[in-house]
Amino acid sequence: MIKTLARSVREYKWAALGSPICMVGEVTMEIFIPLVLAELLRQGIEPGYMPAVWKYGGLLALCALCSLIFGVASAFFAAYASTGFARNLRHDMFARVQTYDFSNIDKFSTSSIVTRLTSDVATLQMTFQMSIRMIFRTPVMLVMALIMAFRISPRLSVIYCITLPLLALGLMLLIKLVHPIFERVFKTYDKLNNVVQENVRGIRVVKSFVREKAEIDKFQETSDTIYKDFTKAERIMAFNSPLMQFAVYACIIVISYLGAKQVVVGEIDTAALTAMFTYTSQILMGLMMMSMVFVMFTMSRAPMKRAYELLTENPALKNPENPVLEVKDGSIDFENVSFRYNEAAGRNALDSIDVHIDAGMTVGVLGVTGSSKSTLVQLIPRLYDVTEGCVKVGGVDVREYDIHTLRDQVSMVLQKNVLFSGTIKDNLRWGNPNATDQEMEHACRLACAHDFIAAFPDGYDTHIEQGGTNVSGGQKQRLCIARALLKKPKILILDDSTSAVDTRTDALIRKAFAQEIPGTTKLIIAQRVASVQDADLILVMEGGKIAAAGTHEELLRTSQIYREVYDSQVKGGEE
Repeated sequence: MIKTLARSVREYKWAALGSPICMVGEVTMEIFIPLVLAELLRQGIEPGYMPAVWKYGGLLALCALCSLIFGVASAFFAAYASTGFARNLRHDMFARVQTYDFSNIDKFSTSSIVTRLTSDVATLQMTFQMSIRMIFRTPVMLVMALIMAFRISPRLSVIYCITLPLLALGLMLLIKLVHPIFERVFKTYDKLNNVVQENVRGIRVVKSFVREKAEIDKFQETSDTIYKDFTKAERIMAFNSPLMQFAVYACIIVISYLGAKQVVVGEIDTAALTAMFTYTSQILMGLMMMSMVFVMFTMSRAPMKRAYELLTENPALKNPENPVLEVKDGSIDFENVSFRYNEAAGRNALDSIDVHIDAGMTVGVLGVTGSSKSTLVQLIPRLYDVTEGCVKVGGVDVREYDIHTLRDQVSMVLQKNVLFSGTIKDNLRWGNPNATDQEMEHACRLACAHDFIAAFPDGYDTHIEQGGTNVSGGQKQRLCIARALLKKPKILILDDSTSAVDTRTDALIRKAFAQEIPGTTKLIIAQRVASVQDADLILVMEGGKIAAAGTHEELLRTSQIYREVYDSQVKGGEE
């Protein structure tokens, strides 16, 4: 896991290595300072010999200056490397998400992905910054300080051998208690983000139903859960500081008592005892820093795991070894196709689908909600792979195509229309980045979008707000259709994409399709019979199967389901 995340350091390796190197230099100077101070006391201050005072005093100042320079350089390199690491990690995670297929995205909620890319990465950045400084500083400080302490007095240094295991045991106990809490906290963060996203996205619904208080209470409940868990974790980790302080002062008291006896009997002098006090502080402060590192690692274990999951999630759909790079035409064949979303699903979403569609045909798809109409058409651009059978486009199994080649020839206007912040031109050029103004206007005329665009003061340069909130549902649908047409695809799929437009506009769009793009295969999922009754072929879906297929007139004679839908829509008003 750490190895995978470490790949995001990349070009910042030199800074990540420079920080611990400078840290070693800082620690080395700090270790020499007590020795120089001891000599200052022994040779300068105690005998009152000023040349020695100037000599060792100057050396002491030089060591302190070098320590400062190394410390500043280490902090700079650590900050530079950690921010670069966070940038690369965030980029790698986002780029990985872009490779996901629908089945991969189904595993992660939107709020979870947002949390992983934001707060989780921020936690890992702080952990990385602290690690490359402290994880090297502490062992070097401990080892060098212990060596110097044992050189001064092996008997006094035995105290450290008793204290260190007790501190390590206490620290391990704290980590064991607090880690499950932090794991729970980051999962609750996902829930909190989900509450915020749902509220902001559906703010109009919230206000129309006067549910502000309910939404505030929902947010407050989730926020309180995070507060309680964090408080509990911090309360447990608060024992870390008194534990360390107790160890520091206990060691100082014991060394003071035993060291005073050794001074009296002449085993060590006052200068050496002063150095011992300094090394005691360095050793135990080093342990305190290590405990802080462990705390950060405990907090970051859950974000590390979550980031690792995002980075190692493999796309379910992959290109074959020798993919087909050209789609011959827009013909479509479903050959004994069955499909289920995952192995845990109790039943197939599609079952035994057999249908042939010639290139250029207009095919209508009707059925009640939940009859798997959208699932059927999503197999054509290979957004999912079939469970059994095969889907062919242009006579070739879709699994044999290069995925980008296939999807570039299949334009799909999804049930949920999405526009991105930017101008109308920016949104249209999603279909074709190199589209000219004339091509965009032509596509918009086909989608019956040109007239309302021209009515805007800025025309095609009109800014679209995030989510297309400043245009109506029908306008949004027509812009999405125009965007799809700009791809000049061999297959055009409209998944209930004209539900928000009036019947007259719907008819004009279908007429424009028939006249302007006769060679494009058109699949229209609709709830209105009027939207598909002129189609060359109409498929009636029921329970994941094709219950009936034929033209409008044929289905009126042979399909009870179709006839009931037709009667309810056409004759219902008269009755």
